[in-house]
Amino acid sequence: MKIKSYFQEAYSELMHKVSWPTWNELQSSAIVVMVASLIIALIVFAMDYTFENLMGLIYGLFYK
Repeated sequence: MKIKSYFQEAYSELMHKVSWPTWNELQSSAIVVMVASLIIALIVFAMDYTFENLMGLIYGLFYK
């Protein structure tokens, strides 16, 4: 009986108490997430590229 009550309450809450975003709000949020992900990926790429070249320079000084 508790399981049935749980699902009924969960359904009721999802249908009547949760404020769902509109389609335009959802699209805007998705664009913000994609742009932020791209920026973070570019930052990580730049850090990786810089570190790789820096380590190559350091190793080149000692191992010729």
